Amino acid sequence: MNHEVFAARRRNLLQRLGNGVAIVPTAPERVRNRDTHHPYRFDSYFWYLTGFPEPEAVLVLAGGEQPQSLLFCRGKNEEREIWDGFRYGPEAAREAFGVDAAYPIEELDSRLPELLADRARLWHSIGHDSEWDARIAAALNTVRGQSRSGKRAPAEIRDLRAELDQLRLVKDAHELDCMQRAADIASAGHARAMAACRPGMAEYELEAELTYEFRRRGASAHAYPPIVAGGANACILHYVENDKLLADGTLVLIDAGCEVEGYASDITRTFPVGGRFTGPQKDAYEIVLAAQAAAIAAIRPGAHFMTPHEAAVRVLTQGMVDLGLLKGDLDTLIEGKAYSRFYMHRTGHWLGLDVHDAGEYKEGDNWMLLQPGMTLTVEPGLYIRPGEGVPEHLHGIGIRIEDDVAVTASGCHVYTTAPRSVAEIEEVMRHGA
Repeated sequence: MNHEVFAARRRNLLQRLGNGVAIVPTAPERVRNRDTHHPYRFDSYFWYLTGFPEPEAVLVLAGGEQPQSLLFCRGKNEEREIWDGFRYGPEAAREAFGVDAAYPIEELDSRLPELLADRARLWHSIGHDSEWDARIAAALNTVRGQSRSGKRAPAEIRDLRAELDQLRLVKDAHELDCMQRAADIASAGHARAMAACRPGMAEYELEAELTYEFRRRGASAHAYPPIVAGGANACILHYVENDKLLADGTLVLIDAGCEVEGYASDITRTFPVGGRFTGPQKDAYEIVLAAQAAAIAAIRPGAHFMTPHEAAVRVLTQGMVDLGLLKGDLDTLIEGKAYSRFYMHRTGHWLGLDVHDAGEYKEGDNWMLLQPGMTLTVEPGLYIRPGEGVPEHLHGIGIRIEDDVAVTASGCHVYTTAPRSVAEIEEVMRHGA
């Protein structure tokens, strides 16, 4: 990894801090059960600024005339390394990750009051972790207790996430490269699942195909629990049981992405279990595909975040009229949100180190304007549950098509390449990925 990328981000943030100090801890390890831990995954904010992969680590950024980045991390421990693997230790970490100084994590609490003293403000992710809130409060009280010796505690505490969210919203070249690699791997995984799908398989068998391809191509993990939803299960937006058998004549919806260097891909594909769409399935699918095309075409610098959603909603609502799901004037149906019975979520979200990535969606009362380097998903859907006025031949059809998109100077770039059209999907299912 090129750690100058992370050093540049730290310098950028230090310029924003003024005579302040920022404290950025990584995520703690979590016990799964008894003495077994969940697979470790670093905190996204901490990773964004350091690229440091180990737990029990904290970054302190001290602004002012002589800005410094200080890393607190675990010390070398040969016995623990036999059991748990390599540790950098402070000395090697300072050299490898380009921080100004590094110390054992055990020294953090004793050094914090000194780092906070006489600073104008403290930057901290307030409310994110109650234990850290208490730890910071203890350090502040220590400084306040030294007031008679001339020490002053920061008079102002600001939420660091607001600053970091602004930085993370627009991706740099390194981030865009990681996201392209994650998109390439996830696209191959979805194609593999399509090629492997047969009636009578279990949903978890398709999940296994995805996992194999993700890991085979170098992804570190799934970016989120995958959804493999056959038949009417696709009408459950966050279905994750993945334990039912796939029936011929039905569709299966897979929502799955992977992580590369912490960056997520997020893809959804819907395809026929038996390899060919029925007439009603194809009609519904083509509507969702057209809605996605309209949304992608609407992404460009200067458009606001909801512009793609509005474009998708217009196509979807007209499609619902064409399918006999809705009746009435198109504009009236959209204004009354009649479509929300069959399409109840937004058309996308920010994407990056978190699958639902950091960053505001509004500036004041207005939707955020898109600019080059922003990355988002485009994921219209159609979820047709049985009910009054729903034609029987459409019962239980759930479709979502999701791709990952970066805003460019002239429009947008679609990262994900998994088969998307009816012809492409049926070809892959007939002959293999």
